[in-house]
Amino acid sequence: MDPTTFNHRNAHISTGRLYHFIDQIPRTYDPTRPPLICLHGFPDSWFGWRHQIGPWCRQGFRVIVPDMLGYGETDTPHDSSAYSTKNICNDIAALLDFLAIPKAVVIGHDWGSYTAGRFALWHPDRLIALVMLSVPYVPPMTQHMPVEEMTRKYPSYGYQMYFASESSTSEIEENLIPFLGVVFRSPEKALSWSKFDELRTLITNKQINFTDGCLLNERELQFHVSRFQHSMRGPLSYYRTTKARFEEEKDAQLPAHLPLNLPVLFVYGTKDATCPPSAVRNAHKFISRLNTVALEDVGHWVMLEAQNRIASEVLRYLSSLGLYQKSRM
Repeated sequence: MDPTTFNHRNAHISTGRLYHFIDQIPRTYDPTRPPLICLHGFPDSWFGWRHQIGPWCRQGFRVIVPDMLGYGETDTPHDSSAYSTKNICNDIAALLDFLAIPKAVVIGHDWGSYTAGRFALWHPDRLIALVMLSVPYVPPMTQHMPVEEMTRKYPSYGYQMYFASESSTSEIEENLIPFLGVVFRSPEKALSWSKFDELRTLITNKQINFTDGCLLNERELQFHVSRFQHSMRGPLSYYRTTKARFEEEKDAQLPAHLPLNLPVLFVYGTKDATCPPSAVRNAHKFISRLNTVALEDVGHWVMLEAQNRIASEVLRYLSSLGLYQKSRM
């Protein structure tokens, strides 16, 4: 899929940032139909939504997909504190302001899912509905847990301690294809990399064929390489905001529960090791209007592994909310 066939735009928003984004508008656009804004995760870009933008646009939805802060052609601040969720959510609200959009359906995957959930806390008046993919909602923490302590308590979070370390930036840039080959992997060919130092050991191992089992074809892989070759600092900075996020949420006294009247859809793959069933059950405690859809035998990269299913599940959900009537594709 050719990245140049999408409608690319840039915006200087009120927070002072420059954002690059896709703004795909249907030929016969009905402005009363709610726009969709899609937030990607790590290590991804607007390109992660390439298989869903078209189907949603053909059903009459305006689809807005930014490169998140630190990615692609969007600004890349050096200071990691700029990547706190509060700042990112303020940027998303400012982008909607730039586009004169009062409210939208917010859809997120991975870090984008976490951010979308926080957007519903920081800017609850800007959402019509919320769709979270692969990463379920978790409430603000009542006590700060440093990433080192979290890794000791939950060894499977060790990769976050590696990402939070300064050394990971250059090490990943120097081993980018192995890194992408490990992360963008089908569940059947998955390699263990969640514990601390497993990922560093893997990506520097010259004996492994990392393209075997990779969900990206050669052209897609090269597109990702072009985006991250000298710019992993921004994407990794999200993992370096644990304390800043905690302090901002504590100071603002953010609620644990999402707004009572907010409809929420959560879609996940049953073979996604980062999304245990207990986490999905826990989310129900904090969301009054939560629908969940489990995709059998699908892993973490649901937009790649279940391209059509993600597009259709979101459309089905929006239809159930009375937000649109299906038209011929």
